[in-house]
Amino acid sequence: MNTEIDALQTAMAREGYIAEPDIATAAFLARELRKPLLVEGEAGVGKTELAKVLARVAGTELIRLQCYEGLDANTALYEWNYQRQLLRLRIAEREAYDPDQLEEMIFGRDYLLERPLLRAITRREGPAVLLIDEIDRADAGFEAFLLEVLSEFQVSVPELGTIKAEHVPSVILTSNRTREIGDALRRRCLYLYVELPTLEKETRILQGKVPGLNERLALAVARFMQGVRKRELRKAPGVAESIDWAQALFRLQQQHLDPAVVRVTLGCLLKDEHDLKAIDERALAELVEHAGGSD
Repeated sequence: MNTEIDALQTAMAREGYIAEPDIATAAFLARELRKPLLVEGEAGVGKTELAKVLARVAGTELIRLQCYEGLDANTALYEWNYQRQLLRLRIAEREAYDPDQLEEMIFGRDYLLERPLLRAITRREGPAVLLIDEIDRADAGFEAFLLEVLSEFQVSVPELGTIKAEHVPSVILTSNRTREIGDALRRRCLYLYVELPTLEKETRILQGKVPGLNERLALAVARFMQGVRKRELRKAPGVAESIDWAQALFRLQQQHLDPAVVRVTLGCLLKDEHDLKAIDERALAELVEHAGGSD
């Protein structure tokens, strides 16, 4: 493998992110080719964490745009600080300002509130990592607007004109695939699909994320999680839930998987009433036995 990719993979591991070669390669190429990286996968597999880790590795700012239904361009780009503008107008009433001069003043950069997209474009300290999280939650109209921004890395503010990026940010888009992302945006991006971790990888993640967790318990938790995901659940737990559960067991000073403790801590990994009921006493005993965690 390319030595630079090896170095990135090692740096990510130091930050607690276990990245397979395909993940490290995609992140490296997105940076080198200055193209957005669209990351898809089940909830909780580490898509958002990938952007956070890349920002830490690069020693730069992480700028996050959380997408949701109804998100519009203004909310993502900027808005005017109306309170400051109003205050300036009141002060101007006592001063002899020309109307055109006053308008130019209150619609200056000092009165502009930068939202994530504009902040990523105007950052002067160097390129940031721009995380556009859960793009699948936004509607197709916002996606089309976003495509234009990512193509040119510039935006138009009517009162100020066109603002072009001083430093092109590294862009990570994540999707849980609640809706299909349009072909135009897909073509603009490099693509990465993050799988649920293997047993070995999940064990390594748990040991890295929960300092002090003994190897036996980390392996048992990982085996239990692998078994749980094979059940017919409405919301299969991801790695984030594995970490939460391992932290809870460590906090409870557990050295192995005790069925009674597992039962009362299932809410750390199962977040649906149907799923909690689906793991009855027999299923729980089978999972614990499979995990090899009970004495």
